[in-house]
Amino acid sequence: MGDLVQLEVKRRDLLRAAGLAAAAGSLGVEAAQHVHQAVAEEKSAAAYKPNFFRPHEFQTLEALTEMTIPGARKAGAPEFIDLLCSGSEELGAIFTGGLLWMDQYMQRKHRSSWVGSTSEQQRALLDLIAYKKNQTDELAPGVRFFDWVRRMSADAYYTSPEGVKELGYLGNKGASEFKVPQEAYEYALKRSGLG
Repeated sequence: MGDLVQLEVKRRDLLRAAGLAAAAGSLGVEAAQHVHQAVAEEKSAAAYKPNFFRPHEFQTLEALTEMTIPGARKAGAPEFIDLLCSGSEELGAIFTGGLLWMDQYMQRKHRSSWVGSTSEQQRALLDLIAYKKNQTDELAPGVRFFDWVRRMSADAYYTSPEGVKELGYLGNKGASEFKVPQEAYEYALKRSGLG
């Protein structure tokens, strides 16, 4: 029993530290991989139950991360963000506030929540808040929130096994010989003006 309590405290401390790092914009790959491991452990026990978000918020987050980076849902981005938000009040407030803003905006424009709107309506809102040049008093909270969504979705996806595979990262492996690809030489010469 003591080991289980100690493991839970360590896990909680890890999630809190990861949440704080994410809120500060400095979540490292190693910390991200620990969060993915915690998500995998929770998913292996049963269907994932959000630790922080209410069901509607989590459903919205799932759709939002998938529209931001295709494959993010399968890679566990919503769960990754949920676990980080459960460890950081600041990050949790950013996400719950942003999800609420999206629902209120869609309610005013289309009389529906964001997740209850058509994919065209959802995409139209994301197209507006994806660019700082579109920032108005009305859209400013959405622009700031969507910046967080993009960064956290990218962190979650590209530190997951699926994202690492997509990047083609092979890990730290020894090599008996290193050769610079011919394309790299040609590119460097072309850029230098000598080629």
